[in-house]
Amino acid sequence: MYAINWDVWLPLCILASSLLPGLLIFFLPEERVVMRTLLNLGGASLKLVLVGILIWGVFNGHHYEFRFSLLPGLDLVLRADALSLLFVALSAVLWLITTVYAIGYLEGSPHRSRFFGFFSLCVTATVGVALAGNLMTFLLFFEMLTLVTYPLIVHRGTQEARRAGRIYLAYTVAGGTSLLVGTVWLYGLAGSLEFTSQGFVADLVTGHRVELVIIFVLLIAGVGVKAALLPLHGWLPQAMVAAAPVSALLHAVAVVKAGAFGIVRVVYDVYGIDFAVSLGVALPLAILAAVTILYGSVRALFQDDLKRRLAFSTVSQVSYIVLGTAIVGPVAAVGGLVHLVHQGVMKITLFFCAGNLAETLGVHKISEMDGVGRRMPWTMAAFTIGAFGMIGAPPMAGFISKWYLGLGALEAGQGWVVPVLVGSSLLNAAYFLPVLYRAWFKVPAASWPAERSFGRVETSLALLLPPLITAFLSLLLGLLASAPFSPLQWVRFIITLEYVP
Repeated sequence: MYAINWDVWLPLCILASSLLPGLLIFFLPEERVVMRTLLNLGGASLKLVLVGILIWGVFNGHHYEFRFSLLPGLDLVLRADALSLLFVALSAVLWLITTVYAIGYLEGSPHRSRFFGFFSLCVTATVGVALAGNLMTFLLFFEMLTLVTYPLIVHRGTQEARRAGRIYLAYTVAGGTSLLVGTVWLYGLAGSLEFTSQGFVADLVTGHRVELVIIFVLLIAGVGVKAALLPLHGWLPQAMVAAAPVSALLHAVAVVKAGAFGIVRVVYDVYGIDFAVSLGVALPLAILAAVTILYGSVRALFQDDLKRRLAFSTVSQVSYIVLGTAIVGPVAAVGGLVHLVHQGVMKITLFFCAGNLAETLGVHKISEMDGVGRRMPWTMAAFTIGAFGMIGAPPMAGFISKWYLGLGALEAGQGWVVPVLVGSSLLNAAYFLPVLYRAWFKVPAASWPAERSFGRVETSLALLLPPLITAFLSLLLGLLASAPFSPLQWVRFIITLEYVP
């Protein structure tokens, strides 16, 4: 009897756990609420279990890889390595929580089967990006992510949503073109696109220094669009017209994180950090990340719309990941990579809370938030934890990220980074603390813009529980950072692989 080789098929099963439910959901009539909910939660739960098995297997020395030949010399490769597990685990956990939130948020709204179908395909593409074992596989899933996210942004069908969708496509298709050109050009020089620890370019390409610099720029520009690097960030604030679950998905799990993850892959597993330094491309990337950090924070100061303020905060915060990657030092790299997880958990908390305010009270603007903490104390408590985490207050998860980034910068002789981190933290405080002051200390208005009653609870439990869970997680990620099972310890393991030949 033929035995299934799970070391080969498990990565594909993890992909299928969201792909198959998503395809089935498309064909469900709108009134099939129970079946759609079962498919959503069943697929998300199964993915989480399979990812847990994957992590356990990697700890025990299993090598998981699925390979399928697309063209001679070009394979579709799904591979579980230490870096991919970090992103896959984040996606699996936050997808399940976001699914619960989305079910409550979209209750009674039209076109739910279409929404949840593309929602599942979006997660499928994200997991494909995470598990990609070579640059070609990464490119395929990265572009799939562009296509399946567009219907989520324009889901509401308003003129504003359609305009945001067009802007999103303009940016991301241009970025995809840049990534494609860079990938094809690099394959022509190297004859391989396989991700390897410490990179493959230096081992396979002799000379061609100018071409390799241009290819690096093309690749970073391609993934940098989704990472919202300056000046490629313009689509992100516009996309905030989408529903709160989509905003949460864009900022914490899928698109923006896929872009940041792509930059990490290019620097570490395509070029290799040492070769990137020798080419002279690491420092300009670090400077661009620093400028983006400060720019996003300054722009956030002037936004009255809560989701737009959070969007510019994301522009700033995601570049911490890029900064840690480009500083060139193991300690800074730990700070950047662990922020992939920390920022995701904190930012999804903030967007969940913004969605709760909009759905329960009709509050969309910061100027409408006077006294909202008295009406929705649990929601605003979760928001407060997320905000202090973004500021970097100890013992929150954000403090851990910034601590390692600062120490790593000093260790690498890049002292100029420390004032950037301090300035960014002060700006974070400047755009989050006034929101908290309004919510907790100002007298509420006589009525809210569009209040809905949920009895004795402040809002639907399906909307309230997700931000409470993620707020608790963001606190634990800081308090238990030194625990053996924490993301910080796993990132240390990843960096050991990347910096020790």
